[in-house]
Amino acid sequence: MDFEDRLEQAIERGQQSRDARAKAEQQKTLSEEELRNLHSSARLNLSDHAETLLRKLSDHFPGFRFETVVEEDGWGARISRDDVNLGRGSRANQYSRFQILVRPYSEKAKIVEVVAKGAIRNKELLNRSHYQFLAEFDETRFKEVIDLWVLEFAEQFSSAT
Repeated sequence: MDFEDRLEQAIERGQQSRDARAKAEQQKTLSEEELRNLHSSARLNLSDHAETLLRKLSDHFPGFRFETVVEEDGWGARISRDDVNLGRGSRANQYSRFQILVRPYSEKAKIVEVVAKGAIRNKELLNRSHYQFLAEFDETRFKEVIDLWVLEFAEQFSSAT
């Protein structure tokens, strides 16, 4: 085999290698429908987890009302409580709220995002957000973050009452 034949074979092998890499990249990249399905699954699992934890939290602190949240801002759960503080001739209403939501799917961002907001006795004390690209989604990590937020709110609420 002369140099010309070997050169053409090397070029052909290089082109096949390039085509194989491109095909592997294409398979690695998730389609839009697969991303939507992945987000939907993540949203269901994470919102169920948030609901479970907020129900437990409301059981430990009497007076909190639990509600499932399904709105355009996201899906999740919320607990709330209104207290009346009676002082010398005065009356003050104080509210405490905590919600955890999974944001809706965004075609531009292609992320899973969970947000939490908490207020204790009329003061917002907690405003958190955690997100990850759908292709890198780690459900266990999200659940750990939600657990930490609930524990943080419980600690702050119990220290304020």
